[in-house]
Amino acid sequence: MSKELWKGIYPALLTPFKESGEIDFDMFGKNLTAQLEGGVHGLILAGSLGEASTLTTQEKYDLLTYTVNFVTGKDVPVILGIAEQATAEAIKIARKAEELGADGLMVLPPMRYKADDRETVIFFTTIANSTSLPIMVYNNPVDYGNLVTLDMFEQLATVPNIQAVKESTRDLTNITRMINRFGGRFKILGGVDTITTEALLMGADGIVAGLVDAYPKETVAIYDYVKAGKIEKALAIFRWFLPLLELDIHAKLVQYIKLAATSEGISNETVRAPRLPLVGEERERILKVIADSKVNRPNLETKGSGSLV
Repeated sequence: MSKELWKGIYPALLTPFKESGEIDFDMFGKNLTAQLEGGVHGLILAGSLGEASTLTTQEKYDLLTYTVNFVTGKDVPVILGIAEQATAEAIKIARKAEELGADGLMVLPPMRYKADDRETVIFFTTIANSTSLPIMVYNNPVDYGNLVTLDMFEQLATVPNIQAVKESTRDLTNITRMINRFGGRFKILGGVDTITTEALLMGADGIVAGLVDAYPKETVAIYDYVKAGKIEKALAIFRWFLPLLELDIHAKLVQYIKLAATSEGISNETVRAPRLPLVGEERERILKVIADSKVNRPNLETKGSGSLV
């Protein structure tokens, strides 16, 4: 089955763990079920929210294999995140991901070493040339200190399987700049929860989302309403959603979003060190945000796999 890529809502999936430290695949499957029932359009594994920095390479392969099997027969592409220090290791993972059935890759710039523009372009290009998998470049200078500029994308445009960008610069005008310069050459997915509606209105093809891990139906509803031109309905959900979406723009976004998803019964709070579970006032504060959101939660009428009536 040929799967449509880089359009719609793509959860940056959490990785639930058992208290023993192993991946909790039963809970992971429960979250996958909720995402599919909510109508998401793709799945991203081993991103920042998936605690990729604490996963072994084999665990990433295990997550990928499990997810590929889980979505067999469904038009839901599975994307593996690549965030590596060494180009050779990134190539190794890209090739193995293709072998294991991934539909695409989300690739971050080099980790730890702050590569210059030439080095970054060559890093992306070399990985892309090592695989036939479609690639989405993760452009997040705020968190990773490396801006992929329009001039760099001009060079990357010559590589056919570099197809999309996760636009996390926080500069909404960058979406228009990309469209003005490249037309439809690159698919654009917004990557910051608090400006997802704005990104869609500016022409983004989709969203790589965080709070979707806890609230898939609400996230998909915003996308569906915007694409249907029902902007007021999208805004009504977004305005309800914003206090929750702000949990995504914090250093402890993993703990915060796991707590939200736990409240929905589709995750647990366990994280891997050096992260620690929330305690005390901080935990109570986040729980209050979650509890307050339940008071006026939108009553969404859905039909089929999340499409709004």
